[in-house]
Amino acid sequence: MTDLIVARGLGKAFRQTRALNDVSFHVGEGRIVGLIGPNGAGKTTALKALLGLTRFEGELSVLGLDPYRQRHRLMQDVCFIADVAVLPRWIRVRQLIDFVAATHPKFRREVCEQFLSRSDIQQGRRVKALSKGVVTQLHLALVMAIDAKLLVLDEPTLGLDILMRKQFYETLLNEYFDEQRTILVTTHQVEEIEHILTDLLFIDRGRIVLDATMEDLQEKYAQVAVRPEHLAAARTHKPLAERQGLGRTHMLFKDADRTELERLGEVGVPSVADLFVATIQGARA
Repeated sequence: MTDLIVARGLGKAFRQTRALNDVSFHVGEGRIVGLIGPNGAGKTTALKALLGLTRFEGELSVLGLDPYRQRHRLMQDVCFIADVAVLPRWIRVRQLIDFVAATHPKFRREVCEQFLSRSDIQQGRRVKALSKGVVTQLHLALVMAIDAKLLVLDEPTLGLDILMRKQFYETLLNEYFDEQRTILVTTHQVEEIEHILTDLLFIDRGRIVLDATMEDLQEKYAQVAVRPEHLAAARTHKPLAERQGLGRTHMLFKDADRTELERLGEVGVPSVADLFVATIQGARA
């Protein structure tokens, strides 16, 4: 598998604050990676480094290029969606399509217009006349029409209702993603995207605290609904976290013997949200 992103010892300081501190990871081709972290963890700084928007310490290669020094070449194969407010509000949809077609060598107008034809977006309207959800559809149509190798999403569905969020990710998965394209996404609504992720990166206080595939999560971690009479025995296995719910104590374990766990209660795979909370709390303990 080809690595599209390779970071080694990545660092970034702002006065007395280390936004990134010795960050190392790699992202392969054809992966959907969730970069998950609390506010102020370093997510945005990491994305800026990847997109060539800030200098950094250490080594960073994106599509074989130095993103800061070779940003012009890099952005021919990288697309980015953050808050939809980045689209100019005064411009008409048709003018926006014309602009992207004239400035991006890999923009495919027919793909964009095919997507828009299945929506309610009228090309004569200005962006400011569109709802937030419709602007997101427009932004996605523009991005999907660019034949890029890497798509970076920074809270792309922030402020959208649950139906629009679901539609956004379904469209992305069914009409954009393939084995040659990679998606890197940050979001606080991790429960809505965990079913499409192939890899997880948890970041906290400028450090990567978990780097795993979703297969790793299923193999290494287990969540057990422990019966009351087995609480003492369960705690001897040193759970990463525990919480109360529906008359059971739910405990999260790493690398524990599954046969032993099955004697304690119902065994399942932890959600990404539960694993995130346990990992961050453990890192800060």
